[in-house]
Amino acid sequence: RLTRSPGLLAALAARLTARDRWLLRMLHEHRVLTTTQITWLAFGTGRAATARLLTLYQLRAIDRFRPLTVTGSAPLHFVLDEAGAYLLAAEDGITPGQLGYRRDRALAIALSAQLAHAADTNSVFCALAAQGRQAGDAALTCWWSERRCAALWGDLARPDGYGQWTEHAPAGPVTTDFFLEYDTGTENLHRVAAKLAGYRDLAARTGITTPVLFWLPSARREASLRALLASTAGRGSPGVRTAGAI
Repeated sequence: RLTRSPGLLAALAARLTARDRWLLRMLHEHRVLTTTQITWLAFGTGRAATARLLTLYQLRAIDRFRPLTVTGSAPLHFVLDEAGAYLLAAEDGITPGQLGYRRDRALAIALSAQLAHAADTNSVFCALAAQGRQAGDAALTCWWSERRCAALWGDLARPDGYGQWTEHAPAGPVTTDFFLEYDTGTENLHRVAAKLAGYRDLAARTGITTPVLFWLPSARREASLRALLASTAGRGSPGVRTAGAI
C-alpha cells in the first residue's frame, strides 16, 4: 500500500474514475460491502471487481477485513479508508469530520455484533441493483442506509433501508418507493408485526403511504408472519399483500 504522505491525496485523485468515486460514496453511506456486493453494484465480473478493489486498497481509498467464521472462509469486506474520506470531503468542500468520517469508527463494524445484519441487509439492495442492470429496463434508482433512515424518520419508524425501484414502461417510467425490514429470525413475530404501527403513523404524518418489504429467512417464517398480519388486519392493524399484488 502507498504510505501516508502529503502527496497521497493528489495521487489518489489523479487515478480515480467516476465509478471509483461513486463506490467510495456508497461505502460511506452503507458502511460495509463485500466483494460480491460490489460486483453486483458496479462490475460485470468478479475478476474485474477484485482487480479494481485491490488498486483502491493499495491507494488507501478503501480498507478491508475478513471476518472470522466457524467454518469456511468469509468474503472480504470493504470500508472507506482515510484517503478516500479526505477525497470525498474535498469534493464537497468540507472536512472529513463534517462528512461524518472517523477511521476508527469505520473499522469498528468489523467487530460489531451488527456486522452480519448490516452486510445481509446490503445484499438485498445489491441483488436488486444487479437484477436491474441485467434486465436493462429497470433499476434501483435510490438506496438509503439505516443511519439515514433513522435520522429522517427514527421517531416513528426505523427501517433497515429505503429504496426506489424504477421500471421503464411504454407510458413512461414507474417508480415504487419501499422500506426494507430485514428479519434474521431472532425476534418474536409479534414484535416484528408491531413495527408496522410505526410505518402507519409515519404515513399519517407525511400523507405518503410507502410499502414495507419484509425479507424473511425461511418460507415457514414468512407464512407465519402472513398469518399473524392477516389475523390482525381487521382490528385496525396494517395488512399484508403478496409481492405480486403490490
